[in-house]
Amino acid sequence: MNTDLLLVLLLLAAAIVMFVANRPRMDVVGLLMIVLLPFTGVLTMSEALAGFADPSIVLIAALFVIGEGLVRTGVARRIGDWIGETTGGSEARALVMLMLAAACLGAFMSGTAVVAIFIPIVLRLCQGTGASPRALMMPLSVAALLSGKLTLIATAPNLMVNAELARRGFEGFGFFGITPFGLPILVLGIAYMLLARRLLRNEGATAGGATPVAQRARLQDWIALYDLPDREYRLRVGEDSPLAGRPLQDLKLRDRGLNILAIERAGRFGVVQLVRPRGQEVLAAGDILLADMQSTNEDAAALFALNRLEELPLAEGSRYFTSRTQQIGMVEALVPAESPLIGQTILQARLRSDFGVTAIGLRRGRKPAGPGLLEQKLAVGDTLLLFGFWSDLQQLRRDDADLVLLNLPAEFDDALPASGRALQAVFSLAVTVGLMISGIVPNVQAALIGCLLMGLFRCVDMTSAYRSISWKTLVLIVGMLPFSIALQRTGGVQIAADALVALAGQYSSYVVLALLFMTTAMLGLFISNTATAVLMAPVAIAVAVELGLSPYPFAMIVALAASAAYMTPVSSPTNTLVVSPGNYSFSDFVKVGVPFALVVMVVSVVMVPWLLPLK
Repeated sequence: MNTDLLLVLLLLAAAIVMFVANRPRMDVVGLLMIVLLPFTGVLTMSEALAGFADPSIVLIAALFVIGEGLVRTGVARRIGDWIGETTGGSEARALVMLMLAAACLGAFMSGTAVVAIFIPIVLRLCQGTGASPRALMMPLSVAALLSGKLTLIATAPNLMVNAELARRGFEGFGFFGITPFGLPILVLGIAYMLLARRLLRNEGATAGGATPVAQRARLQDWIALYDLPDREYRLRVGEDSPLAGRPLQDLKLRDRGLNILAIERAGRFGVVQLVRPRGQEVLAAGDILLADMQSTNEDAAALFALNRLEELPLAEGSRYFTSRTQQIGMVEALVPAESPLIGQTILQARLRSDFGVTAIGLRRGRKPAGPGLLEQKLAVGDTLLLFGFWSDLQQLRRDDADLVLLNLPAEFDDALPASGRALQAVFSLAVTVGLMISGIVPNVQAALIGCLLMGLFRCVDMTSAYRSISWKTLVLIVGMLPFSIALQRTGGVQIAADALVALAGQYSSYVVLALLFMTTAMLGLFISNTATAVLMAPVAIAVAVELGLSPYPFAMIVALAASAAYMTPVSSPTNTLVVSPGNYSFSDFVKVGVPFALVVMVVSVVMVPWLLPLK
């Protein structure tokens, strides 16, 4: 072993130790390696920084932005909500549909983001069906990891392995090159988790149980506090209604106690959209009004009959439109001492005209105001419950003096900043995937086109686009990429390849593939799966060259093994995210994950040479 290789290996060992200790942060470790590697004399500073210009880095950043567009427009969450509506109360069916949806969505966006989106959906699903979160949270994480085996862009390790093939002069995998391996493993994973869920569900919670935490207010709490039940209505504007064709400001409905809070209207392709009830908004026959009515049932019935308004049922289990919290909701706001609204009635305060929100509740001290809310005069210290679109409610935080925003409910986390642009987001994704599959342009160019389309259709803005990119992940990858060059230049890759070949001895190539899988999976227990792929891809290709075999089966084994991070709660961020809501222990992942990783290894070692011939 030469001195240069020894120095590179010492730096690599130091990086692994820091990864395991999680000190300093992973991206800081990456920066340290960029700074220290040139001191070995093996690389120049320009070569250490070359990762920032690598097309794979730009591609990963662009995919983060496209994933953000799917989140902001509600595409991801609508899939989750659809699962909740169609499971029929069956835990087994919920598990299957949850894993399929998470895996399919994760094939085109970050698996970690998929898990973050689905955790509240799973919790709501458990509340509605009586299923155990312990039985569904780990399958969710496993599905997100398995999604990395469905498309080339599903996870960064795939892209790193593909980039290494290109650097060595080989043609890379196609967009669906990994799919024939991923689909059978996904089916196997679903079947495995259907069996393992019984073990998870029956095991006791972790020692000591979950630590109770302070809960944010929920809309249901305010509905009770402000005495709102039985005031909400969904009303369809009839074909012969005198309201059709007239702007809201001319109808004077508020004088009759009817507050229009939002309008459901069929948009293009039949997609129902929520429309703000501005004064100049013209009602049309077929519009559905979400309304608040402060009057007796007899008065309400008379008003509806006079204006040809058909009363419709609310969504099942929904009180005061809580089924639409992705777009609309409530906040509490305080009337401060310097507010110009003091002494005005709520009607005179023009909250809808000036802020786009509607006051539906008022408290002085602990008592909610009685009937005649709109005629109540505001006083210092009054607490108003305001209803509206989340973006309008948030604007109160930025506006001066008139009102002070007190509380945002827990449902605010469900808000979708671009809820009406789901079709545009799906179109942008379809164009990106189509370009990648066709090969008309390079993958990175296709992803950048997708980003531009997301921006053009306002599915994302520049602020959310930059915020969506995991700079920590990118810096980590850039910091580890120089090791690939350094180990090849100093002979380290060849030594590792020779060691694997010698270890396999006279055994078949299947044994070499199994050793590669095991080495990659075990290394992934201690460092990022992306960093693992960066390190192991050159070794795998070198082993293939040493044996005189095709590099593709060996590269594919590394890609499949890099995503096999099922064995500990710290193997992947997707696992870490579900530990708390699933109330899992470290041993839960070991008991469930280790056998599954072994099964995946056996299946991969059998399938890869079958679909990708060794010669």
